[in-house]
Amino acid sequence: MKKTTTILALLALFFSYQTAYSQINPGQLGGKELNTITTAVPFLLIAPDSRAGAMGDIGCATSADVNSQAYNAAKYVFSPNTFGISVSYSPWLHNLVNDINLAYLSAYWKITEMDAISMSLRYFSLGDIEFTDDQGNKMSDQNPNEFSLDFAYSRKLIDQLSIAVTPRFIYSNLTANQFVSGEETKPGLAGAADIALFYEQSLKAKRLHSSILRAGLSISNIGNKMSYSSGTLRRDFLPTNLKIGVGYELGFDEYNKLAINGEINKLLVPTNPVYAKDSIDGRILYNPETGKPIIAYGKDPDVSVPQGIIQSFYDAPGIGYKAGTFGEEMAEINWALGLEYSYRDLFFVRLGYFHENGYKGARQFMTVGAGIKYNIFNIDVAYLFTTNGQNHPLANTLRFTLSFDFVSFNRDAIKTQGKLK
Repeated sequence: MKKTTTILALLALFFSYQTAYSQINPGQLGGKELNTITTAVPFLLIAPDSRAGAMGDIGCATSADVNSQAYNAAKYVFSPNTFGISVSYSPWLHNLVNDINLAYLSAYWKITEMDAISMSLRYFSLGDIEFTDDQGNKMSDQNPNEFSLDFAYSRKLIDQLSIAVTPRFIYSNLTANQFVSGEETKPGLAGAADIALFYEQSLKAKRLHSSILRAGLSISNIGNKMSYSSGTLRRDFLPTNLKIGVGYELGFDEYNKLAINGEINKLLVPTNPVYAKDSIDGRILYNPETGKPIIAYGKDPDVSVPQGIIQSFYDAPGIGYKAGTFGEEMAEINWALGLEYSYRDLFFVRLGYFHENGYKGARQFMTVGAGIKYNIFNIDVAYLFTTNGQNHPLANTLRFTLSFDFVSFNRDAIKTQGKLK
């Protein structure tokens, strides 16, 4: 399917997963209008696997699985198995185009009961795009793509608490070195890291066969700003994201379990301010000394990464929100709920809901899914349907995951694992 760069940018803006070239005019924020937070490489925020994708994109405080790297790598040391590998695939924005997709590969290995190593590769293809000049003349056909490669080390601090650090390399080639406004573009490169904590504690509960409390915290994509041109001062923040989750697993008997999970997340990226405008023609006013637009409400978003993380908690302009700045800051917190029922740890049914404020992107959707586990083999599928209209770009999103989880590298142990199932 052929698409122009202009169409692609409009679709991305509508979806609110924007590219570095997609912008809103923050000066239009007069009466609680759309003021989404824009970042580079937003594909890093997409839940890549089917298990989390079926529970409202929740994964920070769920039980450990092969794909924990995408949400909280500190979970790996709590895995009952030793080694696992997984492959996931999802057609993306399928309601609008048919050749954008996300692929994900992850693997882990528990070195001891106290520590583990893991890795993942996330690949996002934007399909075939027809690049045109300002007059609409065809320049070339390209296949823009982005990927990230990361490794993690996780370790138990005590029997119930673990920590993980995940360094990451990010590559984003959106324009295939085309010229934009007279400047030659280049692939965006960045280095980043995640830091995460995970807590898991078995509890005693009356009338229950077992019960487990879990909690997780993760700050992901802490890294340098990304630029797509060597000739511009514009550099975009990575989608640094804070996640806090809790979960409680109820074992009703030897065969039936229900896990209840909740999660909140917030981008640790500066919010667009409201710029001062000329009262006559509505033009944005600029400071004659610095050449920068004058800010009427909010904070200057052109700051360092550490300052941006701190500033993200208090820089919202707050126009049109109850409680002003605090009201808009609260609107930037997304929340999600997820349920997972399992029978004998062989058959799984999942349900979830994700909510984002309508003025901050309006991603509001329900998710359902199922999984089957046999011996070392797992297959999971998830389906997403939006609650704000079936014409939404996210509607009818499917995810597929195939994974293998081994109790040991030892052949006899693998045979035993199969017999136990």
